[in-house]
Amino acid sequence: MVLTVWLTDVGIEGRQLSVLEKHRKPTSGFDFGFSKSFNSIYNNSRYGMFHLNNGLALTPQMGWNSWNFFACNITEDLIRETADALVSTGLADLGYVYVNIDDCWSAASRDSEGQLVPDLKTFPSGIKALADYVHGKGLKLGIYSDAGAFTCQVRPGSLFHEVDDAELFASWEVDYLKYDNCFNLGIDPKKRYPPMRDALNATGRTIFYSLCEWGVDDPALWARGVGNSWRTTDDINDTWARIIFEMIDCHLLNDEGRTRLLCSPYLHPHPHPPHLTTSEARELKCMTTIADLNDKWASYAGPGGWNDPDMLEVGNGGMTYQEYRAHFSIWALMKAPLLIGCDVRNITDETFEILSNKEVIAVNQDSLGVQGRKVYASGEDNCLQVWAGPLSGNRLVVALWNRCSKAATITAKWEALGLESSTSVSVRDLWQHKDLTDNAVSSFGAKVASHDCHMYIFTPKTAAHSAI
Repeated sequence: MVLTVWLTDVGIEGRQLSVLEKHRKPTSGFDFGFSKSFNSIYNNSRYGMFHLNNGLALTPQMGWNSWNFFACNITEDLIRETADALVSTGLADLGYVYVNIDDCWSAASRDSEGQLVPDLKTFPSGIKALADYVHGKGLKLGIYSDAGAFTCQVRPGSLFHEVDDAELFASWEVDYLKYDNCFNLGIDPKKRYPPMRDALNATGRTIFYSLCEWGVDDPALWARGVGNSWRTTDDINDTWARIIFEMIDCHLLNDEGRTRLLCSPYLHPHPHPPHLTTSEARELKCMTTIADLNDKWASYAGPGGWNDPDMLEVGNGGMTYQEYRAHFSIWALMKAPLLIGCDVRNITDETFEILSNKEVIAVNQDSLGVQGRKVYASGEDNCLQVWAGPLSGNRLVVALWNRCSKAATITAKWEALGLESSTSVSVRDLWQHKDLTDNAVSSFGAKVASHDCHMYIFTPKTAAHSAI
């Protein structure tokens, strides 16, 4: 099978025209107040190149995933109830349409014909019946597998079973595949992930392909023609601080004549446990570290393929309201997948307020599809930060993020944003849902509480105002 790829707009004599050239030089001929440094600040030289052409992911995916809150404690009833809750709360109408089952849905081994089968204790009706139910709600169903011999919870993986498993997922009318990286036999991920892409494409069913390679081999450099999104980081943790995950109590398990390694997890709250080695531990990184790691790859994202800094922790209880608001703001600005990770059946008012902010969601789903990034930092350990990115309509999204321990004023200067110093800008606050000024010039600042984030739309006065 031949993989089709597409490029962004091709200009004179076939030269690829940067989306930011179009952004800065509109056909009307007006100068929108952007400086000569604009394109270098928001370098997107790789935007739109060789993305998987399956018609999906023109904007980052939105939905829900079972892992962050439920881990292996999942059942078909839970999935149905979650689909119901996404509809009844109105979250589905806001774009959260993928209902993604993570690890532990399958039986401990394949059947006599070598096929994956659901765990009949927890999914007795099967995945096809569940897909029918979810589709009946106007939503889409996601499934999980692994580009290894086993999944991370030691269920059968899809390595060397790609064609059979893809055909099975398609027969169940699955819409999304999260493809993990455990028990990978040391095989190069650039060899393990494309076979499932080809197998999914060959089924004739359009299935969103989400690579969960943990950023081990810098997937942003090679995954743009393989998947619709790719994990750029290790697992996120619902915390502002580092946590170490150690695999302990490892023992050999004989399962129907096959020997495999089974380990129990242990969480270390200490920042640097001295007895761990690389082979024994993985770090579950805090939200701020995850954001920084994903920021490195900003120029590689765009319609068709997105950097994935892992799922949302909003509402799971490990961070404050302000920290969750910052988490959601920065993920939206980075054009990260917005996959809810809490129990939406029992969602609190505060959590719903964050996840349902239409103006912030619109930033994430903006048609220009340029990942925002960190453009300025100051203070101790650079904890006072300005993040920004271009939007359609010649606008900018700007976030003032206070990662310090005390409240502080953060100022976004036009030079850092790629604006001429004389440019007059209107400013809209996306969390207060109100316009603050229509004539900010040279800079804009605000006092931001510790671990909080303010988020704005900047519209240069010469640009036509386009409400989000």
